[in-house]
Order: sequence, then structure tokens, then C-alpha cells
Amino acid sequence: MLLPIGDENRRASRPAWVTYLLIAANFAVFFFLQQGGLNEAFTYGWSVVPLEITTGTDLTAPRPITVGGQTVEIPHHPGPTPIYLTLITAMFMHGGYLHLFGNMLYLWIFGDNVEHRFGARAFLAFYLLSGLAATAAQIALDPTGIIPNLGASGAISGVLGAYLVLFPKNRVYALLFYFVVSVPAVVAIGMWIVFQFINGLGSIAVSQESVGGVAYGAHIGGFFAGIILATIMRFVIKEEKPNIYSPYETRQR
Repeated sequence: MLLPIGDENRRASRPAWVTYLLIAANFAVFFFLQQGGLNEAFTYGWSVVPLEITTGTDLTAPRPITVGGQTVEIPHHPGPTPIYLTLITAMFMHGGYLHLFGNMLYLWIFGDNVEHRFGARAFLAFYLLSGLAATAAQIALDPTGIIPNLGASGAISGVLGAYLVLFPKNRVYALLFYFVVSVPAVVAIGMWIVFQFINGLGSIAVSQESVGGVAYGAHIGGFFAGIILATIMRFVIKEEKPNIYSPYETRQR
């Protein structure tokens, strides 16, 4: 499996502000609100629980679930009002350090080029819509599920889908065992989505990392949402948008 560590950045005269702010927001939520994963009440209360979304009811007490023939209790704590706000808050929460740093690495590598192509506001809307679509896909797989879901993976999967549409020939630098290789984005991202299908088709988990599962349904749903949205946006936004923070700058081609 390739581990991306960088890409061929397009020439741009501005920073990718929204990408950087999204990364900062994810770190802030994890370290200050989740307290590095120690604040169980916040983490479980503000994550997405499929049953809460499909019924509109906030689960506030532990619920039993059978896993591998054993019954375990899944913690639940009071969430926001209305509970549907967890559809947004869960996008900025993570189940552990590896979960957080892995997601932010992908956002750092692939987010800036997509943001530069569409502009800051459109990219932010795209990111949130991809995350919502990813969550909807995961909920559709198990509408009565009680295991909390969290993480930016769904939205970032959308970014990968957009990158594939916009920059399929861009070079992506990745680690392959002990070697750094350079491959086209279509190869790096293509291998990633194939990996999601292989793992997801066998048994698509509806849980998040802190309880031992990976939401492959959200990854796949977010990826295809990103492809669809980026395809539409590419025709609607025909030219690269200027930086909203520096309206007088010229665009480099």
C-alpha cells in the first residue's frame, strides 16, 4: 500500500487558507474539546450515531451490542440540540492520534490544489457537502446502528475524488516500503479506493476507530460524492477563482 507524502503542487500565488483552517480546526477540536481522546462525554455525545439521526432522539445512556458473540456496552452521552448538529461536529472529531494525523496528512497533500481550483468559499462548501454525503452513506448501511461515527475521513475522501477528476496526471510522491516513488494521481488514488472496496465489501464496519472499526461506507460514499460534485463544479466554475483575501492579485497559469 502506498503512503502519500506529497504531490505536484500547481503554481499558486496564495496559501490554501481554507485547507489550513480546516486542519487547524481538527487539531483544536481533538486537543481542546476531546482533550486528546480523554473527554469521553464529549466524544461520544457529539459523534454521529445512526439511530439518533434516523429517529431524532439523543441517546444518553449505554446501549448493549453483540460483537463476535460477546455483548459489550457502547457508551452514550448527551449531545447537542438538535441532535442533527452531530452531522457537522463529527467531521472535526477523531478517534485517536493516528486517525487524526493520517487524515490531516491527506488533507494537507490533496486539499490545496482543489481549493485553488474552485476558490475558498466553494471549496469549503464542497468539503462539508462531501462529509455529509459520506455520513449519509454510512447511515444508510445501518440506519438503526448505535455505534458512534466520527472523523474527517468522509470529507477528505471527497477531496480525493475531486483531485482525481481535476488532476489525474499530477505526480504524487509516496512511500513504498523504504522507497519514495512518484506515480500519477490516478494510480495513487485508484489504489486507495480499490483498498476501500476490498475491505468494505467483506464486512463494511459501522463503527469508528476507538471501538475497532473503520467506516468504509463513509469513505466510498464521500469519494463518489466528491467525484460527482467536482464534475459539476468544474463546469460551473470554469476559471480558477482569485483569492478572496487578496482581490487585486493576478492569477498565475
